[in-house]
Amino acid sequence: MDSRRLLRTSATALAAAGLILSGCSGGSGAAASRSTPPGASAAGSAAASPEAGALKKYYAQKLSWRDCGVTGFQCTTLLAPLDYANPEAGDVKLAVSRARATGPGKRLGSLLVNPGGPGGSAVGYLQGYAGIGYPAPVRARYDMVAVDPRGVARSEPVDCLTGPQMDAYTQVDQTPDDTAEVNALSAAFKDFAAGCEKKSGTILPHVSTVETARDMDILRAVLGDEKLAYVGASYGTFLGATYAELFPARVGRLVLDGAMDPSLSAVDLNRDQTAGFETAFRAFAADCVRTPDCPLGTKSVAAAGEALKTFFRDVDAEPVPTGESRALGESLATTGVIAAMYDEGAWPQLREALTRAIGGEGSGLLALADSYYEREADGTYANLMFANAAVNCLDLPPAYAGPTDASKAVPAFEKASPVFGAGLAWAALNCTYWPTQPTGHPHRITADGAAPILVVGTTRDPATPYRWARSLADQLSSGTLLTYEGDGHTAYGRGSDCIDTAINAYLLEGTPPQDGKRCS
Repeated sequence: MDSRRLLRTSATALAAAGLILSGCSGGSGAAASRSTPPGASAAGSAAASPEAGALKKYYAQKLSWRDCGVTGFQCTTLLAPLDYANPEAGDVKLAVSRARATGPGKRLGSLLVNPGGPGGSAVGYLQGYAGIGYPAPVRARYDMVAVDPRGVARSEPVDCLTGPQMDAYTQVDQTPDDTAEVNALSAAFKDFAAGCEKKSGTILPHVSTVETARDMDILRAVLGDEKLAYVGASYGTFLGATYAELFPARVGRLVLDGAMDPSLSAVDLNRDQTAGFETAFRAFAADCVRTPDCPLGTKSVAAAGEALKTFFRDVDAEPVPTGESRALGESLATTGVIAAMYDEGAWPQLREALTRAIGGEGSGLLALADSYYEREADGTYANLMFANAAVNCLDLPPAYAGPTDASKAVPAFEKASPVFGAGLAWAALNCTYWPTQPTGHPHRITADGAAPILVVGTTRDPATPYRWARSLADQLSSGTLLTYEGDGHTAYGRGSDCIDTAINAYLLEGTPPQDGKRCS
């Protein structure tokens, strides 16, 4: 199985994958809840008339569509202000793509999609999956549209490290055993942050979720839609909720799948997500131990967890060869395992990769880790992890003040996940060293006055725990919760007719399912 395809074309394109393992602040963060949102003071309140005054030229722009070189899709460039607080300071150029409604049936407008991340390419997701793989009745009635968020992929991407530097960064030990290893991990995070500042210092302070949500409203208006129709997965749910908070009267049909909880702090988000990966691993282990060739044994789920921890300790002490210059150490091995937690369809691949790695050949787990990091065969990396850190570190204050706090947090993280806890606790140290001050803070999002918003949660979701979906649905004044009882990250388009039928009906007819509806 092609692991890169697996992670890009499952329900979300990596979605929240980078939030913890890249050492970011743990979730998407939250928009500031002041009466005038960040960046609105000079341009007019986002909740009032953003298309007036200094922003008028952006709302009045005309898009010039062109062929993308991808059959069935058109592309264009949208201009938005670099700094909403000072729109005269310059523009950012945002890549936009669309697939026109195919018919039959009356066109309903544009349906904007975002796969999450933060840092996932929405244009890549549209052209590689949503624009051809979403249910035909939805694609018949909507123009399918995506915009790469500022700082992501084709939209003035944040850059931080070269390919060789990223190779080194992804191999740094994230379960430090002594002061020297703590210092090495801290140095790696500092070097990462310094690289981002050196290469992307202009855009770096202006990639927050609030700013991206405001970009979405410009796109909505330029496309000619009175209200926003939107499907956001994982971090994309926070982006959608932020839009609803800023522009409640402009909310159309919003689907928030694999929801995040904007009320949580960075450390709480990280710890909850750690527990989510433990839940997903236990589901994998329960499946694995029923097979006679399970590489983690056949005794019990608990024994399988201990076997995996032993394997991680072994490759920490002595990495195994992979057939190339990079050996498989604990950090890459952990990343490879976690990558396969996003979709139960990857479990057979993970069993095979673990069997080979425990036997002394690590190429299978390395391939999973590379797909997670979006590393190409030539050693270059997409900007997913760079954008991920940049957005997260703006959206929330850092989880820790320094390494001492990270060390103190380890027991709580290990309680959340005996298998992954220590490494994920230390991975949340990254934003401690970020060169740009955060502009957001955790708070509840109610979006008073918005039309009904559909929040979707999966009970054994590894990256966005189900409790987050329950919480967001409760916070939103017009939130409706739809539950998928199953495994994997997000629910739409993952094989449940019940889920897909409910979401399709909402998108096409505007009527959400009964609050609390459950599907399997």
